[in-house]
Amino acid sequence: MAPKQRHSTFRPCIDLHEGQVKQIVGGTLSDSNEGILKTNFVATQPPEYFARKYRDNGLEGGHVIKLGPRNEEAARRALAEWRDHLQIGGGITADNAKEWLDAGASKIIVTSYLFPSGDFDLERLQTISSLVGKDKLVVDVSCRRRGDKWFVAMNKWQDITTMEVNKENLDMLAQYCNEFLVHAADVEGLCQGIDEELVKKLGEWVTIPTTYAGGAKSISDLETVNKLSGGQVDLTYGSSLDIFGGAVSFDELVKASNQ
Repeated sequence: MAPKQRHSTFRPCIDLHEGQVKQIVGGTLSDSNEGILKTNFVATQPPEYFARKYRDNGLEGGHVIKLGPRNEEAARRALAEWRDHLQIGGGITADNAKEWLDAGASKIIVTSYLFPSGDFDLERLQTISSLVGKDKLVVDVSCRRRGDKWFVAMNKWQDITTMEVNKENLDMLAQYCNEFLVHAADVEGLCQGIDEELVKKLGEWVTIPTTYAGGAKSISDLETVNKLSGGQVDLTYGSSLDIFGGAVSFDELVKASNQ
């Protein structure tokens, strides 16, 4: 009997900014000019409300992202609500990685730590992988497009690194982690559609579980990602969900994901 072909699924998220659950247009995060920040949604509910909702619907592999400072307590509350089922990212380093696993994270997500001064540091990746174990490590290869290529973006997607997102680099990274998270920062939070070309390329390149985030605007996008990636890439919805003020029904999306 042939094994069942993998199908793309819905991966949930909790984005934290200034201690609140928010949906932000990714390209507007800035340390130097806070005035350009564009926010699609600010939750009245605490982060643990969303963690509980994901738990009650059995949505595995969700991620909690700390966008800047003053998010530590909120992140800990979210993780505590569904211990060992939510990933944590944002400011993760070799110094605090174990602390976040102890706080209840299922995996830690790293980006900026791997790129001191914008250049990839293999030794840092090897260090943190050895520290927490390959199975507990997600490498965030969130990126911005430059011409017909994509380059990893770090520091809340403000700074473009020298690392191109391509098969050679993803294969190298996959030796030290067991999952990728890819925010398409140019379309993140815009609800104007996914970067179909990037999703297709990821489907061709990746050999480990991979979640794409950025631009999802309808339930049909889940099937689009499934077809484009051959079921190799999962999809995160954010601003477009009704629980975040959008038009896509969370309950309907959960049903579609479980089919």
